[in-house]
Amino acid sequence: MSKLDKLIGELCPDGVEYVKLGDILENNNAKHSITKKNYEDSGKVPIIDQSQLYVAGFTNNLLAVPPIIPTIIFGDHTRIVKYIDFEFAQGASGTRVFVPKEPEVNTKYIYYVFSNLDIPSRGYNRHWSIVKEMKVPLPPLPVQEEIVSILDNFTELTIKLQEELNKELTARKKQYEYYRDELLTFGDEVEWKMLGDISQYSKNRVEAKKLDENNYVGVDNLLPDKKGKAKSEFVPTDGRLTKFKEEDILIGNIRPYLRKIWFSSMQGGTNSDVLVIQVTNNINLLPRFLFHILSSESFFFYNIQHSRGAKMPRGDKKAIMRFQISVPPLSEQERIVSILDKFDALVNDISIGLPAEIKTRQKQYEYYREKLLTFKELDRKEA
Repeated sequence: MSKLDKLIGELCPDGVEYVKLGDILENNNAKHSITKKNYEDSGKVPIIDQSQLYVAGFTNNLLAVPPIIPTIIFGDHTRIVKYIDFEFAQGASGTRVFVPKEPEVNTKYIYYVFSNLDIPSRGYNRHWSIVKEMKVPLPPLPVQEEIVSILDNFTELTIKLQEELNKELTARKKQYEYYRDELLTFGDEVEWKMLGDISQYSKNRVEAKKLDENNYVGVDNLLPDKKGKAKSEFVPTDGRLTKFKEEDILIGNIRPYLRKIWFSSMQGGTNSDVLVIQVTNNINLLPRFLFHILSSESFFFYNIQHSRGAKMPRGDKKAIMRFQISVPPLSEQERIVSILDKFDALVNDISIGLPAEIKTRQKQYEYYREKLLTFKELDRKEA
């Protein structure tokens, strides 16, 4: 019998009480939060906000530090849950910060059960109104602590394994970047044109009411490091937005160093923070070939060099259209696209290769977390 089984047998053999999350968590918000326009690139305190899984910026404003550490962060719009055990500043609107109300509740245990909840999406609406009514198991404190110990160890092992897989993936990506740069390096034997000579920004518009979480692409759901896009957590409900179509190229125009780019596989809409680049109809240029060129480090280096603004740099739309593009014959474009697409699938496709292995390990972790956090509910009549 494991230590956890023994504790459960001794302390809660008939089951455990299930309680509403809102009944055991209380507000731990800082006196002030930092708005995105005030994020700095350096400072004493890292900023954590609901839209990021990592440090989003820095500040020296100590009034933005929550009073109790460790704490639990919940993204009211994104449904992201985090456990933070170091001093940080509270980021942009929508970030909720909590600690347990009672000493008999382990903060990290609540973080684990919070992370295990299947929270339904309400678009951009606030989710805490739903979550606070959801019930979670609350075993005696020694059981909570043992579960935390097990999950911490399992998390550490999972992270180590994922780090090894990510190292291999990083090596493959470097190899991919090397071959892309080699294949896209041309001399005077090919024609060179400015991007503005062979493409244009989309001038078409689409009604917001025609968009949903799948075909609305904002800068927040474009993924960093050329990883494409995720479903949008926020979809505008009114107004007219920039329309994109299949085989358009979408580039995040805020913080170009994040390297956000996506080759569209559908029709949809976006906002002014995302550039929609379309190949001009009368040009002998494959959109997919142009996508590979604009995914290259040479383009992003150029874009970063010409970006404007310190706190929240933006790409210069006019300068981007002056970027020099090589235009080899269509047969050569097709050959290069075929090679690079195979590399791209190996590195980035979640259904094959190393990314699939990483995803499998994450699912395995979530499966065991679910098992550990599932209890027989205590019958109050028998208690």
